[in-house]
Amino acid sequence: MARHIDPQELRRRAREYVEYERDERFRVEVEELLERDAEDELSDRFYEDLEFGTGGLRGVIGGGFNRMNPLVVARATEGLARHVLAHGDRSVDGGLRAVVAYDCRRYSDTFALQTALVFAANGIRAYLFPSLRPTPQLSFAVRYLGASVGVVVTASHNPPEYNGYKVYWSDGAQVVAPHDAAIINEVRAVSGAPAQIERQEALEKGLLVYLDTDMDDEFVAMVKRQSVHPELLRERGADLKIVYTPLHGTGAMLVERVLGELGIRVVTVPEQREPDGEFPTVKSPNPEEASALARALELGARERADIVMGTDPDADRIGAAVPGKDGFELLTGNQLGALLADYVLGGRRERGTLPERPVFVKTIVTTELQRKVAEFHGARVHDTLTGFKHIATVMRRLDAHPEEGTYVLGGEESYGYLIGTEVRDKDAITAAMMTAELALYQHSRGRTVLDRLHELYEQFGYYEEIQISRYFHGQAGSRTIADLMKKLRKEPPAEIAGVPVRLVKDYQAHTTTDVRTKQVRHDIDLPSSNVLQFILTDDAVVSARPSGTEPKIKFYASVSAAPGTPLETARSEVRIELERIHEWVEQQFAAIGAS
Repeated sequence: MARHIDPQELRRRAREYVEYERDERFRVEVEELLERDAEDELSDRFYEDLEFGTGGLRGVIGGGFNRMNPLVVARATEGLARHVLAHGDRSVDGGLRAVVAYDCRRYSDTFALQTALVFAANGIRAYLFPSLRPTPQLSFAVRYLGASVGVVVTASHNPPEYNGYKVYWSDGAQVVAPHDAAIINEVRAVSGAPAQIERQEALEKGLLVYLDTDMDDEFVAMVKRQSVHPELLRERGADLKIVYTPLHGTGAMLVERVLGELGIRVVTVPEQREPDGEFPTVKSPNPEEASALARALELGARERADIVMGTDPDADRIGAAVPGKDGFELLTGNQLGALLADYVLGGRRERGTLPERPVFVKTIVTTELQRKVAEFHGARVHDTLTGFKHIATVMRRLDAHPEEGTYVLGGEESYGYLIGTEVRDKDAITAAMMTAELALYQHSRGRTVLDRLHELYEQFGYYEEIQISRYFHGQAGSRTIADLMKKLRKEPPAEIAGVPVRLVKDYQAHTTTDVRTKQVRHDIDLPSSNVLQFILTDDAVVSARPSGTEPKIKFYASVSAAPGTPLETARSEVRIELERIHEWVEQQFAAIGAS
């Protein structure tokens, strides 16, 4: 709902926008609103500035300071450029460089060029991809080119009316402290017209450089370097058939190229192959949702594919399905992560290519099955807060202290994985190759991916997870979520779903409380985060995590059965407990009046 402020102030802000917005398409939108005196719409577009958060910008596209448009993007880039000029890492020639990429969304190319030209106007050489590219390639290019900063214009899997702007630092990872807060302060201080240079002048001065296909070649070579059994792909790649969908996004060019050059047969869903920011064939271009892969699954059945895969619009996350007894079975993000950990760590240990002190990284809400698999293969496991910037923080620390170990791979439950160290964010291109390779590896031994997953369950126990999200609309939404978290902290449950709570972990207070003895340990060495975890006596884990960017709270639950329990028995027992946990969560919502 729009927040109503003084109409004169609204009109003043709207006229300011019209004065400084150079793109006629967006300027005319606001001029027409002023002419019609459309107060409600003006209020929604101007009651506040679109917030530049720790990761960048994300919002609805349109004219106004509370929208994504060229002026808002230019002002954000002006603030970012000021921080880079003062604190950016310089390249070997002493200069400052920026890399800019964009995805398939509305106006992404416009926003990307605007970003590059503001960098150029500030004397920072901008390297711009000439057409859409995946987010992981932006991260790779920042590192490869020795750039100071990177920006990718994307709103990931948000609805078509959204676009966004994510910022990366010189190590190719999303910005974190202290740069994040400092950049936000610089952006807030920008007013008036940002520095500007025309495209032709920037080209002539060498301040705007378009990247060519060499960067694609380097990225593809990097992906192939991550292979565990390259000879298997060379010799038997043609034995595998994959049905793939980029969900109208950026993934097709590189996924098809990588897998095709490895000899794997790739059949891409034709009506979803071409980039289209309207995402016309899906409700949501999110590979976490089964409906997004519906067409790929239908084509996979017709083609008798060995595996079905889909990537999200900026190709940093991947979903997969494999043949089962009753057709294709979708793998959860937790299951695919466990399979990748088993294949990469186990395969490299078998071949003698595993580092002396291998490290696997997961988030605190990711299945503990991955920990057991990784530790079995000799890896040290690091837990991080949710968000890939935290995984990149571990990588940064290992770069500085190699004696602590070598990062091999990591991921989070929401279908994001990173294999190797040449990218510092989720990378669905490399994950697609590795998923294909692990499927081929099992196929070459007369087994399926599900066969291997069931073997992991037999060895380490059956694990299953659920996630329950709830929005709280209206101005009271954030307060309602805060009250729920306060209640859970002040009066933590003694039991959940009939199972006693053993430990309460508070990631905001950095404490672990033993429910039976009341002993409190300050033993959580992670950045403060508004997350609570309840560890039950049967080792089930229930986590509560409010969103930091929208009025939403997520509950995560993971339940396991003992190793050796027959699969059907284990699955039945686990699902009964998960259903009871779900009921408990709904009771918490009901207690605070959630609809």
